[in-house]
Amino acid sequence: METIITDANIADIIGGNKSVMIDFWATWCGPCRALAPTVEEIAKEYEGRAVVGKCNVDECSEAPMKYGIRNIPTLLFFKDGQLVDRLVGAVPKSDITAKLNAIL
Repeated sequence: METIITDANIADIIGGNKSVMIDFWATWCGPCRALAPTVEEIAKEYEGRAVVGKCNVDECSEAPMKYGIRNIPTLLFFKDGQLVDRLVGAVPKSDITAKLNAIL
């Protein structure tokens, strides 16, 4: 299951000892809704190996601003607390898992 990311918990989640992928999305965004089932699948597949989270940009303002989120969906990938990669748009599952595998 995806972890809900908020302005209040993002630093703790990124700063943990697991690789992290965060999906920045919004309910009104068609491509975000199209990508949601893929993110959910990946969260189940990578459970215990990586944190897969979702951050609703309408409910959070600090995190999207800090990481320069200009378009959604945007997927950010963190390793050892550092932003190491990003994907923008409704991308194929294989692209997402390739990025996650690279940071595990």
